[in-house]
Amino acid sequence: MNQTPEQSPHLSDYLKAWPQYLLPTHTLSRVMHALTRSGNPLMRRWFMRWFVKHYRVDMSLAQEPDLDRYATFNDFFTRALRPDARPIVSGEKTVACPVDGAVSQAGPIHADRIFQAKGQDYSLLQLLGGDQQWAEKFTDGRFATLYLSPRDYHRIHMPLACRLRAMSHVPGRLFSVNAATARVIPGLFARNERVVTYFDTEAGPMAMVLVGAIFVASIETVWAGEITPPAGRRVRHWAYEGSEAREFAKGEEMGRFNMGSTVIVLFGRDAVRWVDGITAGATVQMGQHLADID
Repeated sequence: MNQTPEQSPHLSDYLKAWPQYLLPTHTLSRVMHALTRSGNPLMRRWFMRWFVKHYRVDMSLAQEPDLDRYATFNDFFTRALRPDARPIVSGEKTVACPVDGAVSQAGPIHADRIFQAKGQDYSLLQLLGGDQQWAEKFTDGRFATLYLSPRDYHRIHMPLACRLRAMSHVPGRLFSVNAATARVIPGLFARNERVVTYFDTEAGPMAMVLVGAIFVASIETVWAGEITPPAGRRVRHWAYEGSEAREFAKGEEMGRFNMGSTVIVLFGRDAVRWVDGITAGATVQMGQHLADID
C-alpha cells in the first residue's frame, strides 16, 4: 500500500477551500481559456517571463527554449520537451509514469472506494460518471493520483502500449485540486469536471482520468481534440471499435491540460504493483518507472 500518514486538515485548509463554493469557477476558467490564447504582447512576453521566473520553469528542457517563438501563453504552457528530456522506462512488464508532477496518493482500491486524503475517500463508480460496466473492471484494483503543478510539463503520455476503447466527459465542479482542497472537500476528484479514457493493455483494462480544476481552461486528447469547453450538463460517451480503436505505443502522447490539474490512473485487481517510492508527496517525471505488471 503506497500511502503515507496524512496530516489532519487545518483551519487554513478550510479558509482556502470554502470560498471556492461561491466562486464562478466555470466563468473564470472560460476567461482564462481566452486569455491564454491571446496574442496580446503583454500576455505573450511579460506574463510568460514572469511565469518562468516565478515557478522556476526549466526552459532548457523545452524543444523550443526561446519564449519569443511562442505565439500564445497556451502554446508555451503546453510546450513540447526535447526528445531526450524524458526517457521512457524500458521493458514489456514495466509501467511508465504518464506525467510530470507529484504523487497525491497511490494504493489499492478498496472495493469501490478510492483514498483521497485523511478522512476522505470517494466512489470509483462516481469517478467514472456512473458507468457500472467499467467500474466493475477496476473494483479492488489499484490507483495512482498524480498532481501537475503550474511549473510541470503538461502533456500526458501512455503508461503502456494500449488500444483505445472508450471515453467519457463527465461535467462537474471546478474546485482547485491542491493538497489543502483535497483534505477538506469530500469526493473532490469525483465532483470536478473530468475526461475518462479507457484502454486495453497487457495488464488488462486501464483508465486514465483527466481531472479539471479552476483555471484549467480545457482538456484535450490527441484523437478527439478539445473535449472541454463547453462544459455541458450531461455525461457524454464515445466508444471506439474497429478502425477507431486506435493503438498507442508506451510513452506516446495521448492528451494535454491547457493549464494544469490531475491525472488518476486505474488498473484492475492483481494487475500491477506500484514500485517503491511511489508514495504521497513523491516527485515524478513522465517516463519514469511507475509500476510493474504482476
